Amino acid sequence: MKFTKMHGAGNDYVYINGFNEPVADPAALAKKVSDRNFGIGSDGLILILPSTVADVRMRMYNADGSEAEMCGNGVRCVAKYAYDHGLVTGSEIRIETGAGVLPLQLFLADNGKVERVRVNMGPPRLMAEEIPTTLVADGMVVNHPLTVLDRTFAVTCVSMGNPHCVIYVDDVESFPVATYGPLIENHPVFPKRINVEFVEVLSPTEVRQRTWERGAGETLACGTGASAVTVAGVLTGRTERSLVNRLRGGDLFLEWCEAGEVLLTGPAVEVFSGEYDPS
Repeated sequence: MKFTKMHGAGNDYVYINGFNEPVADPAALAKKVSDRNFGIGSDGLILILPSTVADVRMRMYNADGSEAEMCGNGVRCVAKYAYDHGLVTGSEIRIETGAGVLPLQLFLADNGKVERVRVNMGPPRLMAEEIPTTLVADGMVVNHPLTVLDRTFAVTCVSMGNPHCVIYVDDVESFPVATYGPLIENHPVFPKRINVEFVEVLSPTEVRQRTWERGAGETLACGTGASAVTVAGVLTGRTERSLVNRLRGGDLFLEWCEAGEVLLTGPAVEVFSGEYDPS
């Protein structure tokens, strides 16, 4: 089976061209290829497939084999692969995801390959039942208390097609993400589990983020999470509608437009291609 390893700001996945390579059990394959000691090594598996409603379709599987609705870094890499490998033409394309069809704009480097991609992530979903969470019976979850172990956090919940819980901390680099991340991810108030963003505000237009991803653990970047952080910053009055998010894997540029959509711009990088024997 041929594969391509790609990353967006360090959030890395194994990509399979489903136009040519059939995958019978993607959940099982995701667990195998994601293993950083015995597999290829990645945060998960992404299939690039034909679509009847868009240019291509993306299906994303976390490292634990669970399927997720969307990945902001992953969808940029799907766009790069589709253009660079001749599946699409033109600098504006549409990709079908589990969170709906998303429009993307491609920015090319001097060599004619895609270097950066802007994704229209669509409007955030803010009602508790849309996240979903049982933290409140109805309405939005903004600065709501959530007690985990010895700490009570003020959490803000946002869905960008997948669920996010945003928590602001004073020093994100020293924060024990590996302790609190999995406990919040699997907290009973989140019936479908949740991604957790720990955020330090550097200025009204700049933040630093670490993410504990549902089904993958801590990753170097999370595009849907960065989008959720942009929305949460406005809802809590901490940041402006345009942000630079400085993640461990690189910088993402975001804007929550007055019209409602969140725009995410960031790099997409092809690292290497190879062949893998699933057996």
